[in-house]
Amino acid sequence: MRKRSDNLHSDAWYAQPVLWLGMAIFAGLMAGCVWVVVVSLRHDETPKHGSHHAILGVPVSTRSSSPPAS
Repeated sequence: MRKRSDNLHSDAWYAQPVLWLGMAIFAGLMAGCVWVVVVSLRHDETPKHGSHHAILGVPVSTRSSSPPAS
């Protein structure tokens, strides 16, 4: 016969495999985000070709374009 204490441990949060899977996926996502930030910091933000004009660090084109037809 099972003890009452065994039943309490089987219902605990750490005994649920789907929670461990969720935590593993979350940890992987966070590690991926950190990796993307670290890799992006290694690269220049200067444009390689074209206009060197920028507004708030975003390259802009000096060519005028016609407004979209509606």
